[in-house]
Amino acid sequence: MTPPPAPRTEDLLAALGQEWPADARRDIAADPTTLARHFASAGRRAGRAPLPDAPGWSADEAARAVLLAALPPDAVAAQVTDLYRGGDADEKRAVLKALPLLPPGTETTPLLHDAIRTNDTRLVAAALGPCARHLDQTMWRQAVLKCVFMGVPLAAVDRLEERADAELAGMLAAFAEERAAAGRHVPADATALLDHLTGENPGRPAGEKET
Repeated sequence: MTPPPAPRTEDLLAALGQEWPADARRDIAADPTTLARHFASAGRRAGRAPLPDAPGWSADEAARAVLLAALPPDAVAAQVTDLYRGGDADEKRAVLKALPLLPPGTETTPLLHDAIRTNDTRLVAAALGPCARHLDQTMWRQAVLKCVFMGVPLAAVDRLEERADAELAGMLAAFAEERAAAGRHVPADATALLDHLTGENPGRPAGEKET
């Protein structure tokens, strides 16, 4: 199982079905300093319900993402970093999920590293979405192992099967041995991935749980 592709800005706007984000986007395009005000009020104005037409997104996340995408290119770097650093967990996650909507070349790696260092499972999972392509292989492997340790479903990891390699298999095998010695279980999706990488069950896609 793989995560759904990152939606386009217009897809999120349609899924929201609200008028105020379009007005706010015009404000932001004209004056980027208005973003902070609109971003902070997004939870109250959009609500926090899941969006049926945008799987994996809540209304506040989608609203914040489309607001960020309205920034003029020369304002993106500073605004995104400031909003992430000063945000609460919900706002940080919205920033991470919005990164694929931002102009190519936007510096994302420091934010991804920060999220992966946290103990917030939602931030770790968000950091391993489409923008995880910016992580080098060493950091990416460590982040995947952290997902396993924290119980984050591996279905959240973008390009898992493509990037998983023998070194990750060795890390998972060592983790499984430690768990077994402690009498603790290994998540089913991690076992499936290890089996896939070692050829013990090559017919099962990496990350897919056994039924």
